[in-house]
Amino acid sequence: MSFKIIVDSCCDLTASQLHQGPFLRVPLTVSLAGEDIVDDHTFDQTHLLLLMRENSEPPKTACPSPAQYLDAFEAAQADDLYVVTLSALLSGSHNSAAQARAIWLEEHPRSNVHIFNSCSAAAGEVCVALKLLELAGSGRDFQTVVGETSKFISAMTTYFVLENLDHLRKNGRLTGALSLVTEALRIKLLMGATPEGQIKKVGQALSVKQALSRMVALMAADPGHVGKTLSIVHCNNSERAFYVLELVKKSCHFKDILVSDARGVTTVYANDGGVVVAY
Repeated sequence: MSFKIIVDSCCDLTASQLHQGPFLRVPLTVSLAGEDIVDDHTFDQTHLLLLMRENSEPPKTACPSPAQYLDAFEAAQADDLYVVTLSALLSGSHNSAAQARAIWLEEHPRSNVHIFNSCSAAAGEVCVALKLLELAGSGRDFQTVVGETSKFISAMTTYFVLENLDHLRKNGRLTGALSLVTEALRIKLLMGATPEGQIKKVGQALSVKQALSRMVALMAADPGHVGKTLSIVHCNNSERAFYVLELVKKSCHFKDILVSDARGVTTVYANDGGVVVAY
């Protein structure tokens, strides 16, 4: 059976992975300063970061429409379609994909389509997409792939450390108190995702480097990380990503470690210098 893995553009797979694997990406759109920036192959991170620095208003993101997902289903031309979206608590992307699935199945009742709520974003979506590739690529049947991937998502861990939380707060992705506390006390928060995909505070530190070190210490203390793949996504700061990589190599036992730069949506919320990890 042929298969395709459809992801929204908050899934920060590298260009090489996208071109070499059975992946299709459905873009979100970023709006700022009168510009609509489509988060596809034309995305220019330098330009978006410049707009973000020059404008006091936060960027807005718009999820793909059901029609865009339907176009991706049509383009896939595969027996089994697996769709990975941003946490349903953070974006309407999952709802759009679910609407598209319902419409698609009316016309293609024998088609296999499953929409996965990653309950994460960025690095978390990368992990889910690569898990799907591993399972479906090994010849597992559709139901087995769905079941195993759903278990994987429920056990997945996501952490992130950002320079500031302004864009998350201003776009309603977390309570204002968290952002205001970091500004008043000049601390950096170590954040994570709840099992349902909501953002939560995990810890705090006096600097980004300390927060990143604390994050790696938590991963090393988690026996569930052993043998898994770690995805590290950074926003315009490879130095921080490789700082995390070196710490991980010394103290953790991942099977594989992947590093990629943020695309448009992750750039908006991680902001310049942010680091997101998942496993």
